[in-house]
Amino acid sequence: MKRVLARAVLAACAGAATAGAGHAAGQKVVPPPPGVLYHGVYPGGVTGEEDDLTLADVQAYEAAVGQKVAWVYFSHNWYAARAFPQATAAWIRDHGSVPYIRLMLRSSADQALAKKEKEFLLRRIIKGKHDADLRAWADAARDFGSPLLVEYGTECNGCWFPWNGRWNGRARRGYGDHGETDGAERFRDAWRHIVTLMREEGADNITWVFHVNWSDGPEKQWNRLERYYPGDDVVDWVAISAYGPQTPMEKWVDAFVDETDSAYARVQSVAAGKPVIVAEFGCSAGNPKVAPEEWAAPALDALFAARWPAVIGFSWWNERWQNDNHPQHDTTMRMQDIPGLAALFLQELLQHAAQVQVDPLYGS
Repeated sequence: MKRVLARAVLAACAGAATAGAGHAAGQKVVPPPPGVLYHGVYPGGVTGEEDDLTLADVQAYEAAVGQKVAWVYFSHNWYAARAFPQATAAWIRDHGSVPYIRLMLRSSADQALAKKEKEFLLRRIIKGKHDADLRAWADAARDFGSPLLVEYGTECNGCWFPWNGRWNGRARRGYGDHGETDGAERFRDAWRHIVTLMREEGADNITWVFHVNWSDGPEKQWNRLERYYPGDDVVDWVAISAYGPQTPMEKWVDAFVDETDSAYARVQSVAAGKPVIVAEFGCSAGNPKVAPEEWAAPALDALFAARWPAVIGFSWWNERWQNDNHPQHDTTMRMQDIPGLAALFLQELLQHAAQVQVDPLYGS
């Protein structure tokens, strides 16, 4: 997620088998052995809408860091198409990686329009308005026949997405009179509705990932990430986003270790025992406050030192985008654009090769 956009919107809204083996029905991705980590990536795409990635994008990242990735992370935007993203998932599987799908029920990729969402409001999901499409999606996911990672409600505690409580929390008849606190309750109900429906369709090959931002946006009691947690019975893994500067112009630098320390303690309080992944982390080149390799070095050191024992994997956000009409303000987090960052990852992954699970592990 482009944190620069998120911040702008926030200001405005105050027994295992390895990959390559056959898959039994209902197999899922399972955690690696203790002390070992998965390494995945969002490899970037063409338009910046996070759903048009290519095999060449993945291969460029892998060439830069010298290692194959266990999963490939991407968005499935329902404003573009509601059918299961069969083609993208298939080439990711053929590459030997797990498709990791952000199930994005939204009407626009423009984060400034989150407050104007009408079609995919949480109350409409809860009432079953999208059940036919969700069942078709589940059937296709089941018939895909191999394990998937799927998340709904990416960074739910951030108001840059339309499933945040800010845009779903006004009190309505039959839902109590708690004001904005209803938004988190609606999110939990919508999550449970989606997962229950897909399990009823037999899509037992999905590992469900509950994904939060490291900090709440806005930092209000009604928006605390803990309020959004839908329950152990419908969550398999928990994910965190943690970013440094996302543009050359940002004047603040949040350290990855500090961000993850904070988020990890909080998710452990509501989801103790669940595997945790850093689903998104990244830092832009060109910021005078910190170079990407300087920001990422302590992050990788802490990950491989098992500072957070429940963490089982991480994935870099390998994207670039334009921020304004000045090329020097463009963001890039891409390994292939930043030699020092690529060299860091190459060195760390080689040095800690025994701690990296390159091929995904599958089990029931």
